[in-house]
Amino acid sequence: MIRAFFVAIAIFSLIVGMWFLTGRSRVAAAGSTPVLVELFTSEGCSSCPPADRLLQDLDRQPVAGADLIVLSEHVDYWNHIGWKDPYSSAFFSQRQSAYSDHFSLNGVYTPQMVVDGAAEFVGNDSRRANQECKQASTAPKIPVRISAIALDGGGLRAHIEADALPQSQSKNADVYAVVALNHAESQVSAGENSGRRLTHVAVVQSLTRLGALDKNKGFAQDVQLKLNPKVDTSNLRVIAFVQESGPGKVLGAALERVQK
Repeated sequence: MIRAFFVAIAIFSLIVGMWFLTGRSRVAAAGSTPVLVELFTSEGCSSCPPADRLLQDLDRQPVAGADLIVLSEHVDYWNHIGWKDPYSSAFFSQRQSAYSDHFSLNGVYTPQMVVDGAAEFVGNDSRRANQECKQASTAPKIPVRISAIALDGGGLRAHIEADALPQSQSKNADVYAVVALNHAESQVSAGENSGRRLTHVAVVQSLTRLGALDKNKGFAQDVQLKLNPKVDTSNLRVIAFVQESGPGKVLGAALERVQK
């Protein structure tokens, strides 16, 4: 009887301790600043796997004060050299080209990392990544919220909100919704990475502009996002972000994982 009593006390203490740690983690996350980190990558590029691993490291939240929201966007211009990246899309190549114009670059390259639409650099540079993420975490952000996520037939429903732009904001801004895979991998059988098994995090499946945001009122909309019928719905996350038109600086972001 006495032994059972002490076992019960030990279990209760463990549960309380786990609750306390979880509570502390949530408080810390609530006090951190969202920072959007985009990686333009390709399974056909031999320089990209280290950048893919760096993005996975950033997804584990190594930067104090920053809530890093990562996106892996696979471009399609490497597909001609023997391996067609199954996660690639011309859309991401076009988005990267728009960034190239924004940053006045001579052209596109992989791997490329873009932090909050404000800084770009070679995507496997961990020192620069940490530096830029830390810097971005000091900027004020517009609150963005995602709620009411539900699987609906072949798609996904969510309610997305964003506060109005500050009166000091001089540029127009847009609201975007993203559906991404938490984890993805490939056994590459051709091209520069032939014979390698590659893993990825936050692989973007769709990136949709929902509408504009202005200084007079916030944004609130129920959205319907299409899903690949073959996708594992337990392997999804939803991201929403506000970005200056261009694309330009990211003004706010949020992430929620899909619960089955």
